[in-house]
Amino acid sequence: MDETPAMLALADRMLYVVALCGAPVLFASLAVGLMVSIFQAATSINEQTLTFIPKVMVTALVLLLFGASMLGIIGDFAKDIFATIAHLGAGAGQ
Repeated sequence: MDETPAMLALADRMLYVVALCGAPVLFASLAVGLMVSIFQAATSINEQTLTFIPKVMVTALVLLLFGASMLGIIGDFAKDIFATIAHLGAGAGQ
């Protein structure tokens, strides 16, 4: 039995899950960084550490809001991985 299509399907789904779980945190952090940069440009404040605290706070907030759904998506993907491995292993024994 050829396992290549199943492995490629898992790799494709893995990339989708990573994008789905990482996008909210990355986009929120990007938006806060952009707003702080505009604020710094408007006020001529050139403090490099000014963006750190707002980004950490927004990241924590996003993880609080979306963390449960992200964990559910990752858990479902892990179940699918183990089921696929079990299915492929059962097929190899025949």
